[in-house]
Amino acid sequence: QVQLVESGGRSVQPGDSLRLSCVGSGPTFTQYAMGWFRQAPGKEREFVASISARGDVTLYEESVEGRFTVSRDNAELTVYLQMTNLKPEDTAVYYCAAARATFINVSREPLHYTTWGQGTQVTTTW
Repeated sequence: QVQLVESGGRSVQPGDSLRLSCVGSGPTFTQYAMGWFRQAPGKEREFVASISARGDVTLYEESVEGRFTVSRDNAELTVYLQMTNLKPEDTAVYYCAAARATFINVSREPLHYTTWGQGTQVTTTW
């Protein structure tokens, strides 16, 4: 089963850009669709973006569409979330997750994802 480790989170100012990385392990990484979710204090975990196993299909939550870009490098077993024009409401712990591509292409449903990383904190504030 794939294991995931996120990195890249830090404190930034509104309008800044940031790239998160999620490194997977195991030979089956390319068999998984990947997702990014986030959880702000006192709120439920919410979907951010998803990318298919081959990287040819993406899906975004409406509030980040046009600002965030999800991509993957299967040779490097890594998924990225490029975030631009960050806003205070983007402050959250960001998690990457893996879903077996046997059943889905991309998905916003957390229950489809069987493996989760430990999360990385993104804080947008003056």
